[in-house]
Amino acid sequence: MYPLLADLVLIVHLTFVAFVLCGGLLVLKWRRVAWLHLPTVAWGAVVEFTGWICPLTPLENWLRTQGGETSYRSDFIAQYLIPVLYPGDLTRNLQLLLGTVVVVLNAAVYWWLWRMQADDVSRCR
Repeated sequence: MYPLLADLVLIVHLTFVAFVLCGGLLVLKWRRVAWLHLPTVAWGAVVEFTGWICPLTPLENWLRTQGGETSYRSDFIAQYLIPVLYPGDLTRNLQLLLGTVVVVLNAAVYWWLWRMQADDVSRCR
């Protein structure tokens, strides 16, 4: 049962990371999602900028060791995402481009939403 729970935590963690990166797109359809998305973005940024370990990582590792599997010493991002996001042949310029795409995409979504809301308010006056 423990390995299954560890895999479930892994899926939740991956879903959380995807929501941090792309949740702004859901806000286009459901504006109230912003109330959930913005705090998750803040949490994700704080964890990355401070070097903290997300609490889901130790939970997954504990579940894996309880199930007789091997845990990992690094954090979730280093274990699962860095090998995918940062393959050995990734150049610094491509890395900067990918980071810029994430920032610009979310900024564009929220700017567009802000403009739509401003237009709605001006029409009501």
